[in-house]
Amino acid sequence: MGAWPALEPGWVWLCGAGPGDPGLLTLHAVNALRQADVVVYDALVQAEILDWAPQAEHVYAGKRGGKPSAKQRDISLRLVDLARAGKRVLRLKGGDPFVFGRGGEEAQTLIQHGVPVRIIPGISAGIGGLAYAGIPVTHRDVNQSVTFVTGHDQSGATPQSLNWRAIAEGAQVLVIYMGMKHVDQIAAALLEAGRPADEPVAVVCSATTPDQRVLETTLGRMAADIGAAEMEPPAILCIGRSVLMRQVLDWQALMAGAAPRNLDPLNRGRPAEVS
Repeated sequence: MGAWPALEPGWVWLCGAGPGDPGLLTLHAVNALRQADVVVYDALVQAEILDWAPQAEHVYAGKRGGKPSAKQRDISLRLVDLARAGKRVLRLKGGDPFVFGRGGEEAQTLIQHGVPVRIIPGISAGIGGLAYAGIPVTHRDVNQSVTFVTGHDQSGATPQSLNWRAIAEGAQVLVIYMGMKHVDQIAAALLEAGRPADEPVAVVCSATTPDQRVLETTLGRMAADIGAAEMEPPAILCIGRSVLMRQVLDWQALMAGAAPRNLDPLNRGRPAEVS
């Protein structure tokens, strides 16, 4: 078995912490946590994950919509300063650092300032978080593609650069990150573009953590039901027929002794193993 990579002084490792459950860390992430002098972590990184680095200084650099947050420029330059001071720096970001996580910006800043980096991918909430809720983002009877979208742009508004009509027409399954703030506008845009009001939707809040909550609804009811259920971010929205698979794949409910709600939620009319 080969040696694990060493986090050297003056380096920054940009690492994904996964969607929440500490068990979803990669082995490279654990290896980094055990070596770091400083861990600069985001808001969605669980405290139990930081416990893997008791020897390190823990620096909070979380950014949460609508709340006081560090400026991105300050975070990036802080990483540069720590590396230049000879620290072994671990930049720990929720999910995957390159999936709506500004990891590309931070890595580019480091390289432009001559700081060596290593990239450690993580499990993105749009895949792993939905899987924990019993929702496969791909299923051969539903979709051959999946579209990932962010619910807000750099200004915090609904992204104006997105062609919602094209997304509505072309996305077999649509996964939306950070969409809770603008859920009304998003739902209205998709419905106006022709997406059916009865299309299945799942809202997964605090995915993979003990606080996980899942709301199953429809596109036409999504905004109202989120408000009625008092669902709060962080959340992933999934729009598409693959959401129906939760009726049979809610493995956490099965572990608790519940029976599957529907063994054939896609109405295939034949066993799953039959093509």
